[in-house]
Amino acid sequence: MNSPTALSDELNRRRFISLAAKSFLGLSILPWANDLKLSAAGLGLNRPLNHAPKAKNVIYLYMSGGMTHLDTFDPKPGTETGGPTQAIKTKADGVQLAENLPLLANHADKIAVIRGMTSTKGAHSQGNYFMHTSYAQRSTIVHPSMGAWMTKLDGRFNPTLPGAVIVNGGSRHPLSGFLPSTHQPLAVGNPDDGLRNCEMLNGFTEKGFNKSLDLSNKLDRGFIEKYDLKKVKAYSDMYDQAVRLMKSNDLKAFDLKEESQSTREAYGDDNFGQGVLLARRLVERQVRFVEVQLGGWDTHQNNFTRVPERCAILDQALSALLNDLSNRGILDETLVVLASEFGRTPTINVNEGRDHYPKAFSCMLAGGGIKGGQIWGKTDEEGREVIEQKVEIPDLNATIAYALGLPLDQIIYSPTRRPFTLSDKGNPLVELI
Repeated sequence: MNSPTALSDELNRRRFISLAAKSFLGLSILPWANDLKLSAAGLGLNRPLNHAPKAKNVIYLYMSGGMTHLDTFDPKPGTETGGPTQAIKTKADGVQLAENLPLLANHADKIAVIRGMTSTKGAHSQGNYFMHTSYAQRSTIVHPSMGAWMTKLDGRFNPTLPGAVIVNGGSRHPLSGFLPSTHQPLAVGNPDDGLRNCEMLNGFTEKGFNKSLDLSNKLDRGFIEKYDLKKVKAYSDMYDQAVRLMKSNDLKAFDLKEESQSTREAYGDDNFGQGVLLARRLVERQVRFVEVQLGGWDTHQNNFTRVPERCAILDQALSALLNDLSNRGILDETLVVLASEFGRTPTINVNEGRDHYPKAFSCMLAGGGIKGGQIWGKTDEEGREVIEQKVEIPDLNATIAYALGLPLDQIIYSPTRRPFTLSDKGNPLVELI
């Protein structure tokens, strides 16, 4: 098997050749050039392409339930809407965070806080879907999530491991949407369990396994040849990929026992912290997109008790991740994203809680060529309105795509031949990169 260094060098070579072709030889030579022209003309898009992306992989931390901006990334101390939450200084001049994130404050020079986020989706299901896909939820179609778009448009770097993985994800995740199952993110429940069901049953030998596999292939061959369809081929390919993974040394990427006890403790002993550590292990082995979810942010009651508890988990894991990626020299090629479906109301309700509030909230970016120590966007004194540099959800997703060098205007057709592009009509915040 090739060493990780040799594999990385080969991937960098391929990436350079691809980008050089786009930059110097012209888009017209690429197989999807006609779709690009059609998208720009037919959909009214002409978005920039990043010809020299630093980001290769994404670790996406999703705060499920609607993270309060006023008690995390956009504190308003001394105001009625700010409540008892105080602001603290950080390592970056002019950047303040809520007191609930003291460890992250030491990494503020690495992060870009987006305080101008806004959305039109104020319910969990619709907001979750919109954040993951950039499209409104419909009953007739399921749109792909970012991890699926990424492997579709830019391929997989490690042919054995899945292109995208979701840790602690909920049942509402759109996954690969209408894209073939080969782009389906792998769902991992408990990160401590590793990748389950990958070992042979007791008493089942390699010879017996291969014999059963051969028999299965023989039984399927006639059907596959008769129905030479994309969905059938994708299903067959999925089985082939599963078998390759079962026999690969890359399975060790899912085994957290390979890490030292001190490293595991640094991330936190909860599922989220260990999931973030697993994400770091996976991107090191060229998994393109790893999402880790942390729930519990739906603080309609006892906001000022529950948010510090959630923040303690987030603060430890995220700070450990930024420190770890930096020390390993891979932060600049790993884009770290923190997002949530919406914020919480500036008005504190009778239950000492905050309700759903899509009008203004915050997200965060780090690594992957992002310029740290900056804030983008501004809310008013009470955190109710975005008054500077408003950012809609498709814009955030377009920024992620831009950092990765993905073609924003490439058309992908759904099974019903409807044209779609990554992040819909969102425009990237190129100033952050």
